[in-house]
Amino acid sequence: MEGPLWTERHQPDIADLPQEGVRENLRRAVQEPMNLVVHGPKGAGKTAAVRALARETHDNEADLIELNVADFFDSTKKELEEDDRFGRFISAKRRRESSKADLVNHVLKESASYAPVAGEYKTILLDNAEGMREDFQQALRRVMEQYYEATQFVIATRQPSALIPPIRSRCFPVPVRAPAQAEVVGVLESIAEAEEADYDEDGLAYVAEAAEGDLRRAVLNAQTTYEQEGEITMQAAYETLQSVGVDERVGEMLAAAEAGEFTDARSTLDDLLVDAGYSGNEVLEDVLTVARSRYGESKLARLHRLAGGIDMDLHEGTNDRLHVSHLLAEVGELADGQ
Repeated sequence: MEGPLWTERHQPDIADLPQEGVRENLRRAVQEPMNLVVHGPKGAGKTAAVRALARETHDNEADLIELNVADFFDSTKKELEEDDRFGRFISAKRRRESSKADLVNHVLKESASYAPVAGEYKTILLDNAEGMREDFQQALRRVMEQYYEATQFVIATRQPSALIPPIRSRCFPVPVRAPAQAEVVGVLESIAEAEEADYDEDGLAYVAEAAEGDLRRAVLNAQTTYEQEGEITMQAAYETLQSVGVDERVGEMLAAAEAGEFTDARSTLDDLLVDAGYSGNEVLEDVLTVARSRYGESKLARLHRLAGGIDMDLHEGTNDRLHVSHLLAEVGELADGQ
């Protein structure tokens, strides 16, 4: 996609969220800060809702700390040390002498313990928390108990039942259902008008229906339609979305990584690996194919060198998501270096 993603440029405030129940629960959390479990299906708008809450409650964006559970808890000790968010908490001696579990627990505790940049508390978002191991959940429970005065914990998950009872009991539940088609159309209409994009009702309805309850996917598909056809009409949406395949999804993933929106990039990666059933090697091949039409010779050469190392890691049979996520992080650094 060209330019910023619409999902980033048009992040909603609490008042803009389409579900009344979600708005009411978040307004309550603004007035009375509390730990939350925000739960619902993929693409329902959980992360967008938490970001809206953070903008309402914090004067400084640094007081929202986003941790993608799969990336955070699956990272190696070296990767944790090299992450800009956590490196200051980890000495070389601690990395050598600590187990992986102890190091993760230490980073989690340190992230929760430091004072907020502004205001009375900060927010830590643990996103995609359905994959959190029970021992890490027990560690999280202890951190929540110790640092409740200065840290609000928000756990976003598709499966709240996967959380241990002591965590669920410490969090107020905020259910986010899959949006109705009329709600998706309303969001698309407000974005299209803000972008001064030509559209008609049938075009927005077609985009909304094709997204099958995934609000994020609907917004990205509306942007794709507009960029390719110059309008969001029924005919334009039909022609565009019929041609949207893996390459288009990979293009969205790369654009998000380039913009530093790694939560969005990794969400698309999850779609490809889990929902679509592609292997890490297949996604890597598609990344290189799409990159040939996006990047200049110098950047493409650097990407191929990085991909060579990722390919070797994938052939060792370890975590596909972790290794391709590492490549996405490197793509962000390549974009910064241009």
